[in-house]
Amino acid sequence: MQCVAQLRTSWRDPVEVLSAFAEEPWAIGFVSGGGGPRGRWSYVARAPEATLLAPPGQDPFEGLDGLLGPAQASLPDGPPFQGGIAGLACYELGDAVEALGLGRQAGWPDLAAGRYPALLAFDHERREVVAVGRGGDAAQAGARAAAACGWVNLAPRVPAGGVLSDGMTGSDPLAYEAAVADVVARIHAGEIFQANIARAWSGRLAAGARPFDLFARLAGQSAAPFAAYLRLPGLAVVSNSPERFLQVEGGQVETRPIKGTRPRGRCPEEDAHLARQLSASDKDRAENLMIVDLMRNDLARVCIPGSVRVPELFAVESFANVHHLVSAVTGRLAKGRGAVDLLRAAFPPGSITGAPKVQAMKVIAGLESPRGPYCGSLFWAGVDGALDSSVLIRTAAFVEDAEGWSAEARAGAGIVADSDPHAERLETEAKIAALLRALQGSCA
Repeated sequence: MQCVAQLRTSWRDPVEVLSAFAEEPWAIGFVSGGGGPRGRWSYVARAPEATLLAPPGQDPFEGLDGLLGPAQASLPDGPPFQGGIAGLACYELGDAVEALGLGRQAGWPDLAAGRYPALLAFDHERREVVAVGRGGDAAQAGARAAAACGWVNLAPRVPAGGVLSDGMTGSDPLAYEAAVADVVARIHAGEIFQANIARAWSGRLAAGARPFDLFARLAGQSAAPFAAYLRLPGLAVVSNSPERFLQVEGGQVETRPIKGTRPRGRCPEEDAHLARQLSASDKDRAENLMIVDLMRNDLARVCIPGSVRVPELFAVESFANVHHLVSAVTGRLAKGRGAVDLLRAAFPPGSITGAPKVQAMKVIAGLESPRGPYCGSLFWAGVDGALDSSVLIRTAAFVEDAEGWSAEARAGAGIVADSDPHAERLETEAKIAALLRALQGSCA
């Protein structure tokens, strides 16, 4: 049984702390922004003691279980994440759940995870930082907590100013509208009820710019509750996601699917009107309800029969660039089931696939190139059974080469029977706007 130790120190911004070692392979950060009950805790970690890179063709969930190891105790007064595993599940990890023969983006593993024996947890509510360490005995746990505490005092790296990308080119808008029309026809033919279809924007970072510069800029310009950063050898993921995928606390499960979007208004009156319009939209409610039903089914696979509930339906949540329609589905894990079982049961997220999920994924594969990190998840899973994870929307994926960094970002829309192709295309542009603005504009 491992020992765990924690030390508390004064407040420091998590983005600043992470900046000092953001270029290290396996540096990771989960930085909550925007306040509220889902924005209390942020985490940063580095130097995992073991890692897992799962290529196609393996069962990565077995490897993930092995990396996490046996259940360990946690401190009752500690943060929700007190050490364990953290990493990236690419969208194509869904091939390990349902064999669909999905293509792959070059260079990206289906799963990349590390086991972190030390981390920093940032309590935004109390404005303090908690250093957590785990080890084979109290001395080792204490030493690791003390080492993590030292990260707070590292000199931060100043993010690049100016333009981070000379231009991000979007895929053909007319081709996207044609894809939406194709999906609408499939829905009317009875093949599916809904599918999430995305557009891609691609480009390169400017000379000297790095992926973390985008992460830092987004944190300042349009903070999101599930923002996250991961640096892998030659790869990086920057996410400004507003959407929770799966959470486990004390065996209680929650997922919060987003379906339904309106842009923010140019003045308070227009903004309020758009929020009311979203709340009253029969189309958006129907789209949301389909995914709620899908997520209820996914959670029921690993939860106690009868425990799955929908305590929140069609709530409007407002973010920097858009209003979203959000619902909550909850359940309680059945005996013998854990975080990895839940990930296997529900991956990939229903809100970015469609209904029925498997057929929707087949349709997506026929209309899009492999997604890679987009619509996958950045997650952490504690050795005590806790879990939190995001849906990787509002996300950019970066690949390093001899000339620097290439970048790709996507934005999608949920297509239903009465979707208008042009309106859905405009929705993708509203969703991607904050990320493109951060990449292509200067940090004032």
